[in-house]
Amino acid sequence: MSGICDGRVAIVTGAGRGLGRAHALELARQGARVVVNDLGAELDGSGRSSGPAGEVVEAIRALGGEAVPNGDDVADWEGGARLVETALDAFGRLDVVVNNAGFLRDRMFVSTSEEEWDAVIRVHLKGHFCTARHAGAHWRDRAKAGEQLDARIINTSSGAGLQGSMAQATYSAAKAGIAALTLVQAAELRRYGITANAIAPAARTRMTEKVFTDMMATPDEGFDAMAPENVAPLVAWLASAEARAVTGQVFEVSGGKIGVADGWRTGPEVDKGARWDPAEIGAAVRELLTRAVPPQKVYGT
Repeated sequence: MSGICDGRVAIVTGAGRGLGRAHALELARQGARVVVNDLGAELDGSGRSSGPAGEVVEAIRALGGEAVPNGDDVADWEGGARLVETALDAFGRLDVVVNNAGFLRDRMFVSTSEEEWDAVIRVHLKGHFCTARHAGAHWRDRAKAGEQLDARIINTSSGAGLQGSMAQATYSAAKAGIAALTLVQAAELRRYGITANAIAPAARTRMTEKVFTDMMATPDEGFDAMAPENVAPLVAWLASAEARAVTGQVFEVSGGKIGVADGWRTGPEVDKGARWDPAEIGAAVRELLTRAVPPQKVYGT
């Protein structure tokens, strides 16, 4: 197979099902060699199985592509290092990290337990950190040795992270952290030839089917807008050499739609030029709010 990712080597985390599977297959169709990472866990993060990753590897090989499985925990420091080593051992190089792995434990904020908070933050936010951190250090060392790099970090945020989502306080906080992490990665790593971007996809997955049942239902006919395969072409393009000038962006993507998210930015302000008296603040804030763009609604409100 050949395409816009010819010669490139990509890691895709959480690639056994859903979006990750679609990403891995599309990258392979576009000529990339792929490390298919998946724990084979249940939706809530419990359990382990080598089956899903192996099935995707076999599907890629059946298409004529090259792939190897990896079962490391992406939120484990040493696991992230082993995942990078898997790519280097199997293919001799690494060009792209697609951070996709995650799970849900939805609760209203005041019902969320410490264990649920820690588990979701660990898998989503730390999981995005570990593999990319080891890959980034590897790429930095190569760049310092004089190699011209064209490397990619592609993260997965969410509309929940950009606008918030009812009953998903922990997930929303993790996904918002991923969006901010992407901006810092882009700013720090650009000098080494590494770009960092994020996607905020809407698609049918094990996560979304349970939360948005009607929206995610498969249509009887016509374009299946919520198919995860619709998101994968953007990921493949971001992974390619064509995207080397694009960094620090968050793309919202679903069906046939691609948009650029416009994140937090400095808005209206007032400067008294001296310390405020608390009694003066109310009028100043009310005036500022008349000039501010109203925030988008939290999902579910």
